[in-house]
Amino acid sequence: MKICVLYSGGKDSTYALHWAVFKGFKIVCLITLIPKREDSWMFQYPNVIYTRYQAEAMGFRLLTFETSGEKDKELEDLKKALVQAKNEGAVGIVSGALLSDYQRLNISIIAEEIGLKTYTPLWRKTQEEYMRWLVREGFKFVITSASAYGFPFDLLGKEITTEDVEKIIERARRYGFNPAFEGGEAETFVTYAPLFKTQLKVKGRLRRISEYECRYEITDIH
Repeated sequence: MKICVLYSGGKDSTYALHWAVFKGFKIVCLITLIPKREDSWMFQYPNVIYTRYQAEAMGFRLLTFETSGEKDKELEDLKKALVQAKNEGAVGIVSGALLSDYQRLNISIIAEEIGLKTYTPLWRKTQEEYMRWLVREGFKFVITSASAYGFPFDLLGKEITTEDVEKIIERARRYGFNPAFEGGEAETFVTYAPLFKTQLKVKGRLRRISEYECRYEITDIH
C-alpha cells in the first residue's frame, strides 16, 4: 500500500515512519507543514524547517507546505497537502499522534473526506515505556523546546540518553507533565534513527523565553 507520512522531524513522526516501513508500506512522500505561528494547535514549530535534512538522510521525498498556524485555517492547509499526496498515489496517511484527540480526530476527519485511510501506530502507547524503547532501539534526538514546570531544562540541545529518559520520567511523575511530551511540554528533533543512512550533527543556541519556557534553536546542521 502506498502512503504518505505527516512528518515534523520529531521522535513521534519518525517512529511512525519507521513503523510504516517495517510493516511493508511504500512511502510516496513525507509531508511537512511549516506554521507561521509558534502557537499552532496542529503542527510542530521549533526547527521544523530542517526536515529536509532528515528526509535526505533517509532517502525519502519531502513535500513542504506553509500553514497559517491559525486553529481552523491550518486544517484547510492540511487538507490541501493531503489532496496533493493523494494525487501522487497515496491511499493512506500515517501520523505520530500519541495522545492528542484533537490532532488524531482532525487528521482522521480530513483524510476520510478525501478518501485516505489513516494509521496512528503510536496511539495510546504506554508513555514511559515508549520513551525507553526509542533510545534502546537507536533513535537519537535532541529536545528543542520545553515549557513545563519541573522539566529538566538542562537537557535541551543534548542528545538524549537512557539516563536522561529516566530523569525525564522521574520529573514527569513528580511534577505531573507527560513523559513523552504529548501535552506540548516539549518538542524534539531526530538526528539519527534506524532508517537514516547517515547521522545529522546539529549546533544551536539556547534561548530562555520565560521562567518555565526554553528553546534550543538550531543554527547549523550537517
